[in-house]
Amino acid sequence: MNQLTNKGTALITGASSGIGATYAQRLAKRGYDVLLVARDQSRLEALAATLRKDNGVKVEVLKADLTNRTDLDVVAQRIRDDQAISLLVNNAGVAINGTLAEGDPAKVDTLIQLNIVALTHLSAVAASTFGAAGRGAIINLASVVALIPEMFNAVYSASKAYVLSLTQTMQVELAKQGVQVQAVLPGITRTEIWERSGMDAAVLPPEMIMEVGEMVDAALAGFDQGELVTIPSLPDVEDWQGMVTARTRLGPNLSRNQAAARYK
Repeated sequence: MNQLTNKGTALITGASSGIGATYAQRLAKRGYDVLLVARDQSRLEALAATLRKDNGVKVEVLKADLTNRTDLDVVAQRIRDDQAISLLVNNAGVAINGTLAEGDPAKVDTLIQLNIVALTHLSAVAASTFGAAGRGAIINLASVVALIPEMFNAVYSASKAYVLSLTQTMQVELAKQGVQVQAVLPGITRTEIWERSGMDAAVLPPEMIMEVGEMVDAALAGFDQGELVTIPSLPDVEDWQGMVTARTRLGPNLSRNQAAARYK
């Protein structure tokens, strides 16, 4: 029996390793029951056994490939049907290396399906279900490349910019329904995603790479503070606020009945 107040169930995608597995560990410690979603059944089962032993929470494994529409629909239906689910962590994602012109179309499609389509589908279902219940939270894992797209692969950067934009809009849509949303923008984090993408993280400056535990702990601290956007490595939040202010200042001139004089 969990000694902490039960907070409901956290559904975490991409939970078999890295950021997803670390979220599972931290949330179980906080008193959440956990529903682990990923493709690797053996890794999920091993993690589930550890979480049950260490935290005394309920842990369930749901094997699913979110690039497969049938599997995605199964996860979405679980969110609709299981009233215990109170937190969705959209962590599943993939990166690819190289330029857009050189990209493998099949890999590009897979990235878009996982990073954008699956995340959007699950976010929509959670927004509807949590909104109707008047409670719950959605955490979407984006990346700092949403803010500096020139620094990395075009498709991956664009997918993470989409996640940031989606989350910002969701906050407006869900503000009056009691649902918290957060976009987490990590920098380079020491996980398997780089090796899988074909990128050698060893060539990067060590001061740019954050350990996964520190990243997730910072992200959850931002969540506790009610942040819409959390950038774990950013020292001064005023730098982010300055960017938001500058963007807002553009607003009155982004849609007018005449072109700007500089174009005439």
